[in-house]
Amino acid sequence: MDTAISLKDAGLILIGAGLIVLIAYCIAFMKNLVVTVKRTNKILEDTQVITKLAADKSKEIDKAISGVTSSIGNLSEALKGNQSKIAAFSSIINALTSLKNLVKNG
Repeated sequence: MDTAISLKDAGLILIGAGLIVLIAYCIAFMKNLVVTVKRTNKILEDTQVITKLAADKSKEIDKAISGVTSSIGNLSEALKGNQSKIAAFSSIINALTSLKNLVKNG
């Protein structure tokens, strides 16, 4: 028995083999894609935590800087003679307390 394969049959066989290889590559690609997406989600969650911490610390620093700024302003007014020495000393203590809290919480 002789079997003859026509060009049409050979083309269909090649197309079928190509589709099988393409499906295998697609499966491998999807597997790697799922792993990549999971890692990316974990990185994004870590980034959100770090961003929140940075925002909280910047608010604390802003409060401390405001306290130091007002204390320095009060001190300069005291040096000009517009404020009593006790108020100036109180301003210095407040500024040092703000800085201590900033360093302690940092």
